[in-house]
Amino acid sequence: MNRRDFVSLVGAGAATAALYAEPVIAAVPGAKIKAIAFDGLAVFDVRPVAALAERVFPGRGEEMSALWRTRQFEYTWLRTVGRQYVDFCEVTVEALVFSCRSLKLELTKPDSDRLMQSYLELKAWPDALVALKGLKASGMRMAFLSNFTAAMLDQAVKNSGLEGIFEDHLSTDRVRVFKPDPRAYGMAMGAFALRKEEIAFAAFGGWDAVGAKWFGYPTFWVNRAHVAAEELGAVPDGAGKDLNDLATFVQARH
Repeated sequence: MNRRDFVSLVGAGAATAALYAEPVIAAVPGAKIKAIAFDGLAVFDVRPVAALAERVFPGRGEEMSALWRTRQFEYTWLRTVGRQYVDFCEVTVEALVFSCRSLKLELTKPDSDRLMQSYLELKAWPDALVALKGLKASGMRMAFLSNFTAAMLDQAVKNSGLEGIFEDHLSTDRVRVFKPDPRAYGMAMGAFALRKEEIAFAAFGGWDAVGAKWFGYPTFWVNRAHVAAEELGAVPDGAGKDLNDLATFVQARH
């Protein structure tokens, strides 16, 4: 990150966790936070998918998985704008086929099945269990607000031993639009029966942090990848490297 970007972010009261050992918390007035809506990848570690891609395509897996992930989200945005919704599993298959075809990699049916199955084998990041249990014990209500299907979220929760922590999943399948469409973010208000000022959104992607901020949620960016903030005219209210930093952020306003 260059000096101009650093100064811009600090002036707005937020910055990436790549620059700080402690979470960055903006002084944002408002109601107490009573609930957290989580993007799935803020909790679940998708790195094993990329590792499998490297085993399937030795020497090309990193390139393929990067294109696959980028195309996944491009397709969610295009399908939302074009009103051609399919669930995230279908989007993921489409993006996988495109990525392999684009890179001239032969994708066999068994390899496609293995790569897709890896999304049903996701587990939580190492910091997640303790942080989430602490938040639950404090009385914080929590739910996933994710592009993932409910079945994907159910399986990841089971894989991670997180049963009993989250309320009903707010999959975008409910509204048939993907984030950052406001209809997707709005599900949390109805589910929690709270004002948006009382619901924190925990984002994994910088674009998702911006989308939630545009909607009006107090937003924390779990910037696990230590990437630069998006240049979209909005920054999250806080940023940090993991869910412990998120807990610090919400407990200051709980």
